[in-house]
Amino acid sequence: MSAFRQSIETLIPALRRYARALTRDSEIADDLVQDTLVRALRSERLFVGGDLRSWLYTILTNLNRNRRRSLARRPPMTTLIDTAIDASGTEAEGRDIAEALATLVEDQRAVLLLVVLEGLSYREVADIQGVPIGTVMSRLARARAHVKSYLDGKKPALRRVK
Repeated sequence: MSAFRQSIETLIPALRRYARALTRDSEIADDLVQDTLVRALRSERLFVGGDLRSWLYTILTNLNRNRRRSLARRPPMTTLIDTAIDASGTEAEGRDIAEALATLVEDQRAVLLLVVLEGLSYREVADIQGVPIGTVMSRLARARAHVKSYLDGKKPALRRVK
């Protein structure tokens, strides 16, 4: 196995983690990771060096954007919210965080996940998303403020997924 393929193989868990957090659906996330890996392996000759992890996240992010654009052409689906009060402790906190993330707009959620969950630098996230570093910083600040206000009890209405 080539060094390129071995490097990709070591990054699969991180790609899966990011895709699952981004899509909130394990089956869609696994399909997204598979499509990312297929595209990366087919394009091996186009990779001229640099940060392989950022390159793979860029592919995954672009594939997810394309998926979301195609979904936007379909009739909207209504999200059902579980209002059960029987959960307590970390289970309830986890559900609250998941709900808070679900209310974020796509770009803010992606930045928050890449920085907090994956530990990428602002520069790496800016390169992945194709935006200036200041945009990454403002999206991250807005996402953090939104999640904090949501967890503090100021729960805004769920935003429609575009």
